[in-house]
Amino acid sequence: MKAMILAAGRGERMRPLTDDLPKPLLAVGGKSLIVYHLEQLSSLGVTDVVINVAYLGDKIQQALGDGATWGLSIHYSVEPYPLETGGALYKALPLLADEPFILVNGDVWSDIDFSDIAKTILSTGTQGLSVGHLFLVENPAHNPQGDFSLDNNVVTLKDDNTSSYTFSGMAFIHPDIIRGYPDKREAFPLKEVFLYFIEQRKLTASVYNGGWCDVGTPERLQELDVLLKRA
Repeated sequence: MKAMILAAGRGERMRPLTDDLPKPLLAVGGKSLIVYHLEQLSSLGVTDVVINVAYLGDKIQQALGDGATWGLSIHYSVEPYPLETGGALYKALPLLADEPFILVNGDVWSDIDFSDIAKTILSTGTQGLSVGHLFLVENPAHNPQGDFSLDNNVVTLKDDNTSSYTFSGMAFIHPDIIRGYPDKREAFPLKEVFLYFIEQRKLTASVYNGGWCDVGTPERLQELDVLLKRA
């Protein structure tokens, strides 16, 4: 099984911390955010990890190398500039082959067991049920309106009459989610792709109720650091 970590963003809201260091390399609890993901993936038995890099990408490559430290083989998808999340997957398709893979944002932290993600069953093709399975969380203070709603386990657009949830930045998806999207271009957000397949009811999800943090500001980084050091 393969995995892809999204790590090319500029982290504007994290400045000045990200003026000289890419956000996935920021440390919490004594290690870089991205290292938590690599350790989880390695313990799961994942061998190949694709990481897209752009902003200060050389520092990520220098810090992680070929992945041997974690028993992994890291392949870098080097972008001339950040291609957004959808563009990143589109460019990396040749490295991802044809099997479903774990997708995780490099700037989130979670104590989720990645083996739970890997157990997700996707059915694709003309009779397929889904091309991707998202892991959602209860809406945090910084995103109180949420991103999506659920109809059983099928992702729907936000509905004021039902509960909404926030996308955790973690998913199990099939490369067909990008191949089958008709408006592919060099740079575009993955949320566009999600919305396209939501209309076809081909995107499923489950709600994760454990530890999770979108490390989007210096304040949230500090809060998470304190929490992990107490653990």
